[in-house]
This record gives sequence, C-alpha cells and structure tokens, in this order.
Amino acid sequence: MSTITPTDFSPLRTERLTLRLLRPEDAPELHRLINDWEVVRWLSRVPFPYPRELADEWIASTHRQLAEGSAWHLAIVGQEGDTEVLVGCVGLTREPETRRAELGYWVGRRYWGHGVAAEAAGRLARWGLAHLDLDCIFAHVLEENARSAAVLRRIGLRETGRAEVPFLARNARLPVLCLEGGREELTTTAPPEPPAAAAPPPPDAKPMLLVAACALVDPDGRVLLARRPEGKPMAGLWEFPGGKLEPGETPEDALIRELKEELGIDVSAACLAPFTFASHDAGRFHLLMPLYLCRRWEGSVTAREGQALAWVRPNRLADYAMPPADKPLVALLRDFL
Repeated sequence: MSTITPTDFSPLRTERLTLRLLRPEDAPELHRLINDWEVVRWLSRVPFPYPRELADEWIASTHRQLAEGSAWHLAIVGQEGDTEVLVGCVGLTREPETRRAELGYWVGRRYWGHGVAAEAAGRLARWGLAHLDLDCIFAHVLEENARSAAVLRRIGLRETGRAEVPFLARNARLPVLCLEGGREELTTTAPPEPPAAAAPPPPDAKPMLLVAACALVDPDGRVLLARRPEGKPMAGLWEFPGGKLEPGETPEDALIRELKEELGIDVSAACLAPFTFASHDAGRFHLLMPLYLCRRWEGSVTAREGQALAWVRPNRLADYAMPPADKPLVALLRDFL
C-alpha cells in the first residue's frame, strides 16, 4: 500500500489550475487572501482576524502532516500571463482508523464565481480515492452557504444529514449539512458498456459483461495485485490483472493481450490454468469473471499504464481493498496457495 511523502508528491493538474505543496514564500499572499471576513466566516477551523505568523506555522504543519499520512493540504494556483497566482487552498484530512477523509477548501474572494472551487476540490477528491487507500470523501458546509453546498454536490458528494459544528471565528456552534461520496459518486469515467447480446434478452434480464483475470504467482508464492489508476472506475482499489474480452476473443486470448499491454510480459495459453470464477451483480449489468493462475511468463513485470503494483503474500491479500467481484476470490486463492 502506497505512502505519499513531500519529496515524491507531484503537483496535480486541471485544465486551468495546479494543486501543489505550499511553500514558505506563499505565506504573505495566503495571509492576504484568507484574512478576509467574507472568506473566514464560512470556515469552521480558522480564526479571525488571522494572524500573519499563523500562515507560516500552518504551511510548515502541512508538510509534517503529509509526511505522517494524516492530511494533504495543497495550494490552488493559477496563471496570469507568465505569473503564478495563489488562488486558495484545498485539503484532505484522514479520519483516524478509517478509510475516510474530510475534504475542505477555500478560495480568495476575487476568484469567486469562476468554478475554481469545484475544479480543485473534485480533482483532489478523485486523486485521494485513487492513491490514498480511501473509500469515502466527506465534508460539511454551513446550511446558509448555498454556494459551497452546490460545489460539493457538483463534484459528486450527496447529503447524508445535518449536524452542529463549532465555528472558531464566530465563537458559536452552527448548523451544517453533512455530505459524502465514494468511488461510484466521484468517478468521472463511466464503467465500460457491456457488449450487445446476440439475441434480444428478456425484458428483465441484465446484459452480461465477461472479464478475465489472472493471479500471477512468483517463485516465492506471492500474488501480484494492480491498483486501478486515477480516471478509471473504482480508482484506488486493488485487483488481479486482466480485462474485458474483445469481440471474438477467448478468455485466454484476452489475458495474453492484457498482460502484455498492462505489464509487458508474454504468457502462453498453456501457462494459464483455470482456477475459479466470480459472478457479480454490478447494477446495470452482470459481471462474470474467470480467474486463472499463472506461474510462468517471459519478461519483467512492469507497470506500463502507470498503475501501482504489489507482490502480496496470500495471507495478506485481504488487507487490500478490492472491487466487490474480486473479494470472494481471495479466500479460495489463499487456501489453495
């Protein structure tokens, strides 16, 4: 399972913005933007007036938190000509002992009304689900803050209830809307369409999607898992390599192709041993996934699509968050190996 540190964190890009680590030199402009009652009045954990030295302290704390894996606070920056401009901040704070993180953001008043908040918050939320072993993003917003509530709904969060939260600058507990969302709500890429049936199905039947998967087993008895990259459905979950069958392909043909494309290895059909299968109701279609075992291949396993890879002992497979279709296969594979 991956850990992101300040030294290996790469800025996140959107069409107009960059989300990067905060720098000490950002402090004066950060203070100028946030020391504004019209900004702070909507934020629960920020004092007003906002002391200048607090900007330096908070920026330093963001690097410590990222190194600890407890929070990821980033600067939202744009471009005005050739000049980089600080627009605001966006962050994820992990809830202890869970796979949930709280989303928060603020944008300087002069940049309101330009879609900046939704662009930045949506990008960070999707990145978090893909890279930080999270299953849920949640947030709260003042009931009277219709603009921010609309931003959170726009990126995919759904209202789950109401609560009261202390607001530091207002010295009061105030009513808030609670919202949250997972991969299904925040994924931007639709799941693949199942192939058309050869004959019209009954009116109440679901289309069938056939996907082949492979458990690659190395000489030490470890199994390879691949993490679905950002931008794909269920990004951030770990799975057995493979993919859906193209028209006219057998499961073996599909695996040979997919393992070459995804991992750069050559596998022969004779080395693919059928092991078990998963049958899963995926909502608008039904997924049927045969799982093969493979212990021999040519070439070195390489992440050719930017996905994270992990060689995992069979008794540790259950520690990795997987799509629903993969989970029933873990116990069978563990007991066999």
